Amino acid sequence: MQRQALPKRSQLGRLRDPDAFWWAAGIEDTFITEPWHLTGRTLDEYELTGHYDRWAEDLALIAELGVSAARYGVPWHRIQPAPDRWDWDFADRTIGRLLDLGVEPIVDLVHYGLPRWIDGAFANPAYPELVADYAGRVAERFRGRVFWYTPLNEPRITAWYCGKLGWWPPFRRGWCGFVSVMMAVCRGIVRTVETLGAVDPEIVAAHVDATDLFEAADPALEDEAQRRQEVVFLALDLVSGRLAAGHPLYDWLIGNGAAEADLAWFREHAIDLPVVGMNLYPMFTQKRLLRDAAGRLRIRMPYGSGDLVSRLGRLYFERYGAPLFVSETASVGSLARRRAWLDASVAATHALRQEGVPVFGYTWWPLFALVAWAYRQGRRPPAAYLLQMGLWDVDPAPAAALARVRTPLVDAYRDLVAGGSDSVGRLATGEPRFAEHG
Repeated sequence: MQRQALPKRSQLGRLRDPDAFWWAAGIEDTFITEPWHLTGRTLDEYELTGHYDRWAEDLALIAELGVSAARYGVPWHRIQPAPDRWDWDFADRTIGRLLDLGVEPIVDLVHYGLPRWIDGAFANPAYPELVADYAGRVAERFRGRVFWYTPLNEPRITAWYCGKLGWWPPFRRGWCGFVSVMMAVCRGIVRTVETLGAVDPEIVAAHVDATDLFEAADPALEDEAQRRQEVVFLALDLVSGRLAAGHPLYDWLIGNGAAEADLAWFREHAIDLPVVGMNLYPMFTQKRLLRDAAGRLRIRMPYGSGDLVSRLGRLYFERYGAPLFVSETASVGSLARRRAWLDASVAATHALRQEGVPVFGYTWWPLFALVAWAYRQGRRPPAAYLLQMGLWDVDPAPAAALARVRTPLVDAYRDLVAGGSDSVGRLATGEPRFAEHG
C-alpha cells in the first residue's frame, strides 16, 4: 500500500491542500511511575500490555494498516532513569523500526508521568528546564529523521489528575492545585517548543489536548458550564499568549493562585499553534452538569454521537484558526459499538471538511486494548482492567499471554486508509480561513 509522507514544517502549507489527509494509529502510553500508596502499583501501559516485549509485533500491526503516521510515546523514565544517566536502547529500536516500516512517528514526549527522580514532579521549580533538556536530547537523537512531536499529551487532564484530584504526582487537590500544575505544565510546553525549534527548525509541535463539551441540565449551572468550557481551552490559550485582562478566565486564574507576572510571561513567550490535535471519545467527551438531591454538583457523561466531532471541530477552528486533526478517538465496548463510532466519527470528519474546516488527519487510539487507570489503585490482575477499545483486542486469558486478537475493525480501517482523502472527501475551498499565526 502506497503511503504519503507526512509534511514537515517547511511544507505545512500542504495541509491547506484540499486533497491532503492522513490516517494514523497509536498505542496507549500512559506512564505514572509513582506507586499508589495503598497498593504499591504504578501505571506503565507498555509494561501492563506487554508492549516492551511485543514492540516489534505491535509496530508491525501499525504498518499492516497502511497508515502514514503513528502517535507513539517514548518513556522518559526509561530514557533518563537518573539525572545523569541516559539509555536510548528502547527509543532507538522502536522509532527506528517505525521509520524502517515507512510510518512517520509523531513522538509523545510526555504522557502524564515523569521520572521518579524529579522530586515534586510538575511542582518542581526546575521541571520546565528539565523537560526542555530532555526534549532537546530526543530531538537531537532523531534529528533529520523525526519531525513531529507532541510536547505533552493532554495538559488539562494532567492538571486534573495531578492537581485537582490528587491521584498523580504532585498530588495537589482543588482548583488552586489544578492551576499550579497547569501553569507549570504549560511553561514546560513553551520551553519544549522553543528547544525543539532550536535543535531543528523543521520540527512541528502538535498540540494535543482532551476535548470536552459542557452543558448544564439546570439553567442555574449555565455559568459554571461556560467556565468549564473555557477551562477546556486553557492550556492552548496560555501557551499561545491569549491570557490577558478581559479573558474569561483571567480573574479566575488570579483568584486560584496564578500570578499576574506568570500570565505576562506566557504573553511574552507566546508560541504558534501550527497544528491542534483533538482527543475525543463518545463515552467521555460530552459532560452534563447537574445537582443531585443533596445539592452537590455532579457530572454525567451521556454517550455521544458523531456530532461531537463536528461541534468540537468548529469550536477549535473558530478559536485558533489552525489545521486540526483527530489525534485520539475510539469507543469502548463491543465490536458493533466500535464500528458504529468509527463510521459516525469519520462521517463527521467528512462533513467538517465539506464545511471548509481543515481537519487533515484521523487517529484511532488505541491500536489494541489498554489497562484502565483504576488498576493503579486496585488489587485485581491487569487483565481484569482491560478496556477493549482497539482495532485488535487483547486476550485476557492467562494462557494467552496478552495475545493481540485481530478483529473485523482492522479491515474496516485498512479500507479507509487505502482510500486516502477520498474516504473523507475533499476539503471545501473558498476564502482563506486560516489564522496568520496559530
